[in-house]
Amino acid sequence: MSHNQIELEFKQSLESTDYGLIVSKDGLLKGIWVPHGMDINVVPEVIAKMCVEKFGIDPNADYENPTLY
Repeated sequence: MSHNQIELEFKQSLESTDYGLIVSKDGLLKGIWVPHGMDINVVPEVIAKMCVEKFGIDPNADYENPTLY
């Protein structure tokens, strides 16, 4: 079965504690899916570190909008 034959909704492809990154076709971070019941203002450190290293954005920055590096 090819990839084109399988369609999953984003939420259905994640476990209950998984975070998801939404990335544009240009490789820009557009958003972070936060699992239900988790604090939307605190992204786990390992994910935040990856966002800083790969996208130049700190989702845990103490600002109204994420910090761009």
